[in-house]
Amino acid sequence: MNDLKITDAPDASATTLPRYTLWQLVRYMLRLGTLGFGGPVALVGYMYRDLVEQRGWISDADYKEGMALAQLMPGPLAAQLAIYLGYVHFRLWGATLVGLAFVLPSFVMVVALGVAYKAYGGISWMQAVFYGVGASVIGIIALSAYKLTTKSVGKDRLLWAIYLLSAGVTIVTQSEVIWVFLGAGLLVWAVRGPLKRTGGQLHSMAWAAPIAAALSLENLDWHKLGQIAAYFTYAGAFVFGSGLAIVPFLYGGVVKEYAWLTDRQFVDAVAVAMITPGPVVITTGFIGFLTSGFWGAVVAAAATFLPCYLLTVIPAPYFKKHGKHPGVVAFVDGVTAAAVGAIAGAVVVLGQRSIVDLPTAALFLATAAVLWRFKKLPEPVVVLAAALIGLVVYPLVAHVQP
Repeated sequence: MNDLKITDAPDASATTLPRYTLWQLVRYMLRLGTLGFGGPVALVGYMYRDLVEQRGWISDADYKEGMALAQLMPGPLAAQLAIYLGYVHFRLWGATLVGLAFVLPSFVMVVALGVAYKAYGGISWMQAVFYGVGASVIGIIALSAYKLTTKSVGKDRLLWAIYLLSAGVTIVTQSEVIWVFLGAGLLVWAVRGPLKRTGGQLHSMAWAAPIAAALSLENLDWHKLGQIAAYFTYAGAFVFGSGLAIVPFLYGGVVKEYAWLTDRQFVDAVAVAMITPGPVVITTGFIGFLTSGFWGAVVAAAATFLPCYLLTVIPAPYFKKHGKHPGVVAFVDGVTAAAVGAIAGAVVVLGQRSIVDLPTAALFLATAAVLWRFKKLPEPVVVLAAALIGLVVYPLVAHVQP
C-alpha cells in the first residue's frame, strides 16, 4: 500500500471555490450507497480514499472535523460523516441532498427484501450469503482501518496511546464509549495548549443531543406508526456508536418491549443490513416494513436518520467557523485518534462474529490479500464472489457440523 502522508492528500480548502459541483458529490454518494459494502468502518474509509486522497474534493482537515463530529454525536457514523461532507462546501442544501443520496439506495433495497421476506415467509439463503460476505467484509474493513490509522495517527506518541486505549476499550466492552472520545479530545487540547474561548462552544456542541431529540414525529394518525416514529427517533437521538451499536437497543424495544418481531425475524433483519450496501442502521427500514408495511419502513428510517441529520447540521457551522483554531485542532486530533482506535477495535469485535471456522478465515485473508495486491479492484466484485462462495460452502459446512 502506498505510504500515506499529509502531503499526499490535496488540500481542497486551498481555493475559494470547490473543485466539484454539488451534483457530482450527490452522484458519488448515490454510488457509495448502492455499492458500498462493509458497514460504517469501510464506508468512512471509502470516503477518505475517494474524496480526500484521489479526488481532492475534501481537505484532510475538513474530513477530520467531520469524523470528530460524527463520533461525538449519537447516530450512524457513516451517514453523519456524509452529511457533514455535503455541508462543507454547500451548507444546508448540500447536507440534505448528500444525506438523502447516501441513505436512499439501501432503503430501497431493504424494502424490496422486506417484500420478498413477507411473501415467501423468510429468506433461507440469507444465512449462507452472510457466511461468505461477513468474512470478506472483515478483510475490507481491516484494510480501511489500516489506512485511517496510518493517516490520522502518524508518529505522534500521544495519539498512538489514545488510539491503543480506545481500541482496547472497544474490544473489551464491544461498544464505543463516548467518554473516551471526549476525554481524548480534552487530553490533547490540554497537552498542546489552552482552548480559551472556543472551549465553551465545544462544550455546548456536545450537549446538543437533548435539543434535537425533541424533534420527533409525534402527531401521526395511526397509533402503531406513532409508536414506531417515537421509538426510532429516540434510538437515533441517544444511541452512540456506529453500525451494530444500535442492535442491542433495537432488540430490547422491537422484540422484548413491543413484540413487533420475533427473535428469528430480528436476526434476519440484522442479516439484511449486513448483506446490503450502505449504512448498517438502515435495518430499521426493514424492521419498519415487517411491522407496518411500506409506510412503517418510511417512518422507521426517517425517524432514525432525522436526529442524526439535525445533530450534524446544527453544530456544523461552529466546527467550520472555529475549526482552524489551534485548540480546536488539538481537540479534533484527539477525538480522531480515539475514533480510529475504536474502528480498529471494531474490526476485532466484528471479526469474532464473522470468522468462525477455516473457510471464513481463508475468505478474510484472501479478501485482504486480493485488495492489497489489486488496488483498483472494486470491492463489490469481491463481495459478490464471497457471497457466491458462501452459497456453495455454507451448506457443506452446516451439514458436517453436529
